[in-house]
Amino acid sequence: MIIGYARVSTLEQSLDRQLDALKERGAERIFQEKMSGTKSSRPELDKMMLTLRKGDTLIVSEFSRLSRSTKDLIELVEKLNGMGVNLISIKEQLDTTTPTGKLMLTMISGLVQFERDILAERTAEGLKASRARGRVGGRPKAASESTKKKALALYEANTMTIKEIAEFAKVSTATVNRWIKESKESK
Repeated sequence: MIIGYARVSTLEQSLDRQLDALKERGAERIFQEKMSGTKSSRPELDKMMLTLRKGDTLIVSEFSRLSRSTKDLIELVEKLNGMGVNLISIKEQLDTTTPTGKLMLTMISGLVQFERDILAERTAEGLKASRARGRVGGRPKAASESTKKKALALYEANTMTIKEIAEFAKVSTATVNRWIKESKESK
């Protein structure tokens, strides 16, 4: 089955141009959405993904109608590929039902994986260089050791609630509870 997906960002915009192009290319069923592409969950896209079956072809007027970003597009294309669904983008002239389209998809996926690997390598090198200079990554401590000891003393004295202790120490109640738990475990 050939399934189309059309989307515009606002209610005022028209889907007509996309619908005409999808029908011209043989779309038997078209999912239509008037919603920003930046939304991570789009009801019609989600419904369409549940409808697609192995051997189906998804056709879009252009990739920007389908995804929020390049990363999102690649993830979606990989998901479609894993489902055995072909993809055609009219504007970009990518058709994974053809050998050339499959090759292009493979090359794009390879480049994306290469970029992921390079980013991971750079991150590891940056962390190693920072550690060599005595810097430790991660989130800064919520409070000093003396503040932590005072907070635990207030808890032991039973003169303040945990919420009041958290306000005194300028930390969250979760942090105070963690300190209490750690203190009990170390005894």
